[in-house]
Amino acid sequence: MNYFDYMTDPKRQCAIVAHRGVWQDAPENSLLSIQRAIDAGYDVVEIDVRRTADGEFVLLHDDTLERVAGVSSEPEQLTLEELTSIALRNRDGGPDNALTGEKLPSLRDVFELTRDKILIHLDIKHRHVIPEVLAYAKKMGVDKQVDFWADLKTQDDLAWIESNITSKGVPFIARTHLEHDDADAQVDLVFRLKPLICEISFKDVAQVEAIRQRFHNAGITLWVNTLDGVASPGFTDTAAVKDPDAIWGRLLSAGFSAVQTDEMEKLRSYVAARQPATTRTRASV
Repeated sequence: MNYFDYMTDPKRQCAIVAHRGVWQDAPENSLLSIQRAIDAGYDVVEIDVRRTADGEFVLLHDDTLERVAGVSSEPEQLTLEELTSIALRNRDGGPDNALTGEKLPSLRDVFELTRDKILIHLDIKHRHVIPEVLAYAKKMGVDKQVDFWADLKTQDDLAWIESNITSKGVPFIARTHLEHDDADAQVDLVFRLKPLICEISFKDVAQVEAIRQRFHNAGITLWVNTLDGVASPGFTDTAAVKDPDAIWGRLLSAGFSAVQTDEMEKLRSYVAARQPATTRTRASV
């Protein structure tokens, strides 16, 4: 399974990125939520990665385990053995969701579960940990199945990314903020780097439409996040469910071909109805 081949395939459908797995009836970032993303046939699963006290890696979004497990500790203060013994609350956690039999997973267990089954979007919570995770992915032989992601805002960012990520021959997603005052400078950095993928946030989708051809000509895939709370203004999952043409349709027309979402099945149905049946999914390439 090769991330580069999939993302650069001109015949593929829009990539559906399952945010923290299928967590609607499983703990987020759990092996069960990831298995359900695999079973559903989604293209990419997004997971959150943190380092343990003993230099290993586990899946967790927050700074502490309070929301997902009712434990106030920070993962960086605990060992892998301690962390992987902790039971997870169902769905997105919180006191209203009961504890389950699912435990906090190690990154090793995730890589073994997903090997050659689904592409992985790694949201590594501290940038300085990226080189360690990259080396770990290479050691486990999954470095072409995962991506690495970071902001690309400054010349220093560019130098760090080139030294620590893209020079290692792994898939990279550059995050670019068109809503910032220095948007033009950020875009220039993207075209200097020419990453596999560029995740774009914006204040007006017309900003993306104005430069989409430049990205296409450079062979850079456009990626968008529609999660409620972090999406670009108005382009949320909630809005998309109410009016898919106005949200998903507009994003596809603007050139985006990868969408991170909590509404995977609804997006897949919309894409299938909109795009020609001759296009291909990850499972067929």
